[in-house]
Amino acid sequence: MKCHYEVLGVPLNASEDDLKKSYRKLALKWHPDKNLENSDQAKKEFQFIQAAYEVLSDPQERAWYDKHRDAILLGAKGAEYQENAVNLFEYFTSACYSGYGDDEESFYGVYGELFNRIAAEDMEFSQDQDSDFEIPDFGDSTSNYSEVVRPFYAYWSAYCTLRPYSWLDKYNIDTLKEVPRRVQRLMEKDNKKLRDAGRKQRNEEVRALVNFVRKRDPRVKAYIKLLEEKTAQNALKTKLQQERHREKRRQLLNETTSTTSFGFTEMSDLEKQLRDIEAQYASSVETSDCGSDSESGVDENEDDTPKEYEETAYQSNEKLEQKGNEECVSKEENLENITIDSENSDEDLLDLYCPACKKNFKTVKSRESHDRSKKHQSKVRALRKVMLEDESGDGEESDDDIG
Repeated sequence: MKCHYEVLGVPLNASEDDLKKSYRKLALKWHPDKNLENSDQAKKEFQFIQAAYEVLSDPQERAWYDKHRDAILLGAKGAEYQENAVNLFEYFTSACYSGYGDDEESFYGVYGELFNRIAAEDMEFSQDQDSDFEIPDFGDSTSNYSEVVRPFYAYWSAYCTLRPYSWLDKYNIDTLKEVPRRVQRLMEKDNKKLRDAGRKQRNEEVRALVNFVRKRDPRVKAYIKLLEEKTAQNALKTKLQQERHREKRRQLLNETTSTTSFGFTEMSDLEKQLRDIEAQYASSVETSDCGSDSESGVDENEDDTPKEYEETAYQSNEKLEQKGNEECVSKEENLENITIDSENSDEDLLDLYCPACKKNFKTVKSRESHDRSKKHQSKVRALRKVMLEDESGDGEESDDDIG
């Protein structure tokens, strides 16, 4: 197995830009479509390049790889795995599987078998052998996400090993019975630290492997894509609903504006009509006055004002007076309502004020609960006593004045 940095041809401290440039250059060089004469080798090289870039382009996976790079390259063979646990570092690469079918060498076949082996190793140290709990299965390419994939990743993402790691003990307490008890406790404490460190390391390795597998699982990618599509649809529905609400508000506002403008227009037309009638009436009166001065033989009982003008003016005045009366009545009603509301609010304020305790309350319930309190009742009694004393003192003074 080659190092990811060697595959991309970059140093260990390469930046993101360096990784991207090297990946693009090598991807163009080894793309299967550009190497038709040697397509098999080009396909393998292209897969190695993709796998290396996927790991190194992710900051978390790159940090994990840098920390365990030697163990991964050596296959983690050595003193760290003397407990005969399954070797996990061999599976931190896409080179361990071939394709995403359902055969034994595929993604689902390789990792399904791996997680089954890990579970079997833990069950050897389980203290509850008769438990009905079943560890979720990895499934295959046709497995349902809600029924298989989600429970699997939920369980293994919070994995905790059942292995005791007692083989990491530094001291064998059973052979040191003659050692003082205080020293034995210190030895047990050191052994416990080593066992806890071994369990923690194992848990981190398995959880890191789970994240590595989940990131490359086509079923997870398909589910994430489905969620993104649903989110986009919900956002579109929300936007359309908001636009409908805005359109309704615009219609209501237009209707209100049109109704108000109609009323003002009607009043202005009536006023204009009245001014025209008054002007015509004034001109007719002047004409009739001039005629009466020039001709003395005109009958005094004859009416000089045209009847049609008088009737029209009278009707217009009647309309204006009727509208004015209606407006005055509505204004008076509004004033009366405001006066009543102010009186009611004043009464409410008086009800919410406690003169004995000199406190204001926000609600009637708070005032009623305050009236039932012992402190309030004692202050009321004290206030009554003071008022009675003042009244008795005023009576005595009045008697003295009379005497």
